[in-house]
Amino acid sequence: MINKTEKDERNYLEITKNKIKNTVNKIFENATEMSKELLELKDYLWENKNGMDRMEKEAVRSAINQNAMLGETTVRKKSRLLKLLDSPYFGRVDFKTKYKVTEYPTYIGIHSFFDDETKENLIHDWRAPISSLFYDFELGNAYYEAPTGKIDGEITLKRQYRIRKGTLEFMLESSFNVYDDILQKELSLTSDERMKNIVATIQRDQNKIIRNISSQVLIIQGVAGSGKTSIALHRIAFLLYKFKNELKSDDILIISPNKVFSDYISNVLPELGEDEIPQTGMEDLANEIFDNKIKFQTYYEQINILAENNDNNLSSRIRIKSTFDFIEELNKFIEHIEKNYFVPIDLKIDNFAVPQTVIRQKYQNFFRVPVFARPSSVAEAIADYIKIKYKNELKKQQINKIAAEITKMFKTTNLKNIYKDFFDWLEMTEFLNILPKNVYEYSDVFPLVYLKIKLEGIKTYKNVKHLIIDEMQDYSPVQYAVLSLLFPCKKTILGDINQSINPNTKTTAYHIKKVFDNADIMKLNKSYRSTFEITEFAQKIIPNDSLEAVERYGESVKLHKSKNSDEEIKKITEIIADFKKSEYNSLGIICKTQKQAEKMYGIVEKIDQKAYMLNYQSTAFYKGVIVTSAHLAKGLEFDCVLVPETTEKNYNSNIDRSMLYVACTRAMHKLYLTFSGEISQFVN
Repeated sequence: MINKTEKDERNYLEITKNKIKNTVNKIFENATEMSKELLELKDYLWENKNGMDRMEKEAVRSAINQNAMLGETTVRKKSRLLKLLDSPYFGRVDFKTKYKVTEYPTYIGIHSFFDDETKENLIHDWRAPISSLFYDFELGNAYYEAPTGKIDGEITLKRQYRIRKGTLEFMLESSFNVYDDILQKELSLTSDERMKNIVATIQRDQNKIIRNISSQVLIIQGVAGSGKTSIALHRIAFLLYKFKNELKSDDILIISPNKVFSDYISNVLPELGEDEIPQTGMEDLANEIFDNKIKFQTYYEQINILAENNDNNLSSRIRIKSTFDFIEELNKFIEHIEKNYFVPIDLKIDNFAVPQTVIRQKYQNFFRVPVFARPSSVAEAIADYIKIKYKNELKKQQINKIAAEITKMFKTTNLKNIYKDFFDWLEMTEFLNILPKNVYEYSDVFPLVYLKIKLEGIKTYKNVKHLIIDEMQDYSPVQYAVLSLLFPCKKTILGDINQSINPNTKTTAYHIKKVFDNADIMKLNKSYRSTFEITEFAQKIIPNDSLEAVERYGESVKLHKSKNSDEEIKKITEIIADFKKSEYNSLGIICKTQKQAEKMYGIVEKIDQKAYMLNYQSTAFYKGVIVTSAHLAKGLEFDCVLVPETTEKNYNSNIDRSMLYVACTRAMHKLYLTFSGEISQFVN
């Protein structure tokens, strides 16, 4: 066996690091030389610009561009190798096949490293086919899918290492339950300002999702703390590696819930050696489609109104617009528009008469074209009619005039008027509630978008080859119908029904499958984020029979009852003081609503002047004491969480229960609840 003992492994690590350092030095020398050549070429081009012919100039410019591109590649390679110096690899498998009598070790790291001297791959990228052995099998019979086909064999040794700053802190044999030990050590670490990669602790069920290449639409239904978002990002990193010649970072788009979350996850792909991928929000898409001409309430504003006021009428409006039946009614109304909104009249263009019967026939011939996109097609058809009947060919200006006249034959083409007509047609006018200054409620935004796309037609986002949709439970069926029209590409959709903060729009994986009937559903039931005690506590707020908690034990959840609000603030002050003395990096003070969060921040800021307030305008996630609302805390995690005002008065409705569950499941190591008065029924 090669590198049998820990001492051998430490020696091998030093040898590997030296080889990486030598390669980095060579790259630096080459980069310096290339930079020198690039400057010389630029100088030559400048000095001889008047004496060179066009072909010679083009040749020099081409050489400059090639050198520049080669330089960029060199810089990227150097950056990856420098990361490897800190932690060259985290795993090893010795795999014996019938073709190999000796088992050579396969070391697995975040990036690959090829030794030019020995012409060997000393470290394999975690995404390489052979690396799947490490994630999918223990000792014994195993296989992996190589480009040439299935490779069968036997794993005779499996090790895992923690290497930090180039030093081997420990190594574990598979016979000592490598995954559980390493996983426990990783989970016990404190939080960071950014989400971290998890390549060293990817579990078998997670690896299956990451390496899935067959699903056109993959829905990941995962419990709180199961690593859904992280797994989705590692899946993207794998696809970028697997299809490096077909898929680039710019070809992928994330639909993200907010800017803070976007910042929080922004480090994962660069850590894995890939470029950041573009992110947007549903409201950004709507504004783009409306060309910023329709004003509407944000989802954030809607949630705050629901949390602050128990408005049954608002809840009813949201619920009815969050069903598949509502989409069916929209489709029926579009058919009604097609049949009834176009009223042709006889048309005269110069001396050429076109009867309304001909116009209607031409209009109906283009039934595959969106209704309000037909006038130009109908005008062209009428031009052909005139050419045949009157032996006269119309000019472009005349055809445009016909199209304008055809448009006037519609009862209306105004989207706002049409949407009002829709509720009149339904005989449900009370379900359209337009706010002051002509602002639409959030639940009306995507029905409006859907009508616009269906009636006017719109260019799809063909540049996007893979779409990621996070927090899937918070999007309604009509929003998914819109996304299916805009993005005819592969998709990864992820979320947790139990983390829906709006009970009026809960969407499950099976609801989404109604929109994407070719979707595959994969589940993640193991929760890793919180200690067993915190997970068990959250389970009492919203039970989930499928959730399996990792047995990482910590302190019990602390419930602090106070006689009045002043005493509660005093307790909060003590908790903040204890946190600041501790080893932990983050304390999230999570309130039910934004209004409550702003009030709490005013108190906390006096206790800790370095405290941060996360609101809808925030663009970054920080360490330290952070005050925010449950809605904005979704997807984030904190070492410690404090949930103030957990009284029956504050937490009593279904949406309150969801908010409380989300707040509690953000905690990794410690959870505190403070209250003065009667404790919430969801806690009691």
